[in-house]
Amino acid sequence: MEIEKVKELLLMMEKTELEEFEIVIEDDQGEIRLRKGSTGGNVLSNQIMTSPGAAVIGQQAAAVPAPASEEKAGDPETAGTVEINSPIVGTFYSAPAPDADLYVKVGEHIEIGQTVCIVEAMKLMNEIQAEVGGTVVKILVENAQPVEFGQVMFLVKPD
Repeated sequence: MEIEKVKELLLMMEKTELEEFEIVIEDDQGEIRLRKGSTGGNVLSNQIMTSPGAAVIGQQAAAVPAPASEEKAGDPETAGTVEINSPIVGTFYSAPAPDADLYVKVGEHIEIGQTVCIVEAMKLMNEIQAEVGGTVVKILVENAQPVEFGQVMFLVKPD
């Protein structure tokens, strides 16, 4: 692995809450493990699945009770909803491929652990999974739009 790629991975880890990141290269190039010190916060669950030319990391998205804001206070549709936030900086994708069905749609019921989107970061496709079950009330991000760490992507009315 080139040193520039390692530097990019280190920068990505600084911008996220990832605690550990491991890549195993199968062509005798060795392996790399990046680890940063504990921040005392929640550790995201990561599961690396390899395929030729890509890796997918399954992550649980943080389900956070939506803060009471003026916009939400006056909107009965979003009252009592829970936010699903992006756990990393990257590009939001609403489907696994351009011609595939969307992971979720407004009005659809989702289960805990269900994949709701992909956030691509540094050519890694991160499947974002719901930590809350309920009905999707709003999708706040357009397909292929950049997302920031902690940005609200979905509003869900919990079961």
